[in-house]
Amino acid sequence: MSVTRRSLALLALAALVASPALAQDKPIKVGVTAGPHAEIFEVVKKVAEKDGLKIQIVEFSDYIQPNAALNAGDLDVNSYQHLPYLEAQIKDRGYKLVNIGYTVNFPMGVYSKKVKQLSDLPAGARVGIPNDPTNGGRGLLVLESAGLIKLRKEAGLKATPLDIIDNPKKVRIVELDAAQLPRALDELDAAAINTNYALPAGLSPTRDAIASEGAKAPYVNIIAVRTQDKDKPEYARLVKAYQSAEVKAFVEQKYQKAVVTAW
Repeated sequence: MSVTRRSLALLALAALVASPALAQDKPIKVGVTAGPHAEIFEVVKKVAEKDGLKIQIVEFSDYIQPNAALNAGDLDVNSYQHLPYLEAQIKDRGYKLVNIGYTVNFPMGVYSKKVKQLSDLPAGARVGIPNDPTNGGRGLLVLESAGLIKLRKEAGLKATPLDIIDNPKKVRIVELDAAQLPRALDELDAAAINTNYALPAGLSPTRDAIASEGAKAPYVNIIAVRTQDKDKPEYARLVKAYQSAEVKAFVEQKYQKAVVTAW
C-alpha cells in the first residue's frame, strides 16, 4: 500500500473512531399523536441527533392509524399508546407489533363544565368515555374509583358499559372517539378524557379534573415497532434517547405532573 493510500485509510479509520455512532442514511419515521406525544418527541429528536440518529416525526389525529401504518411498513416506530391498548389491537387486528420501551404515563381525568364534583351530577347525567375498548374500560374504572358506578369484578381492564352492575344516579354512558371528547364537554355533563387530548384543549389534569386515575394504574405508554425489527440497534438507541435526562427534565417542566415519566 502506498503512503498516500495508507494515510487515507488511517484518516478514514480515525473519523470512524471519533464518531460515537454513525448516522443512518434514512431517517426513522416515528408516528405520534398530536399534542404532548409530538411535543416530547421533538425533544427526543434533538437528543437522538447528538448520537447521529435521524428521526422524522409523523403526526396523527386518532388512535387507530398509527398502528395500522406501523404494521403496514409506512412507519418504523410509533409512540402514542399504552400497553393494554397495543395488546388489544394485536388481538383484534392481528398486528405483528411489540413494545420495546416505556415512555410516560398520562393519568386519565374526568372533566365537567357543569359540576365541580362527580357527586353533584344529576340523575340521568350524560357521561362520556372513549369508544375504543381499552380506553373505554379505563374511563369506566376511573368512574368506579370515584364512586359513581360499580363494575363486575371480573371485567377488569376490558370493562364495557354492559359490565356496570350498580349505577345509583342512573348516569348514561356516551361512547365517543377519544379525540372528540374535549369538544363534546358542552353537550355532556362530564367526560373521562385522555390527558394527551385534554392538554391541547386547555384542560389541566391537576387543576381541572374532578376525578383522576390512581398513580398505580397500568397504563404507561410505550414505544412500539414491528416484531421482526425489535432487535435493531438503532431502535435501542432511540429508546435511550427517549429515556434521557434531557427528556425527563422537559416533561417535568412542561407538564407539571400532568404527565409522568416511567423510567
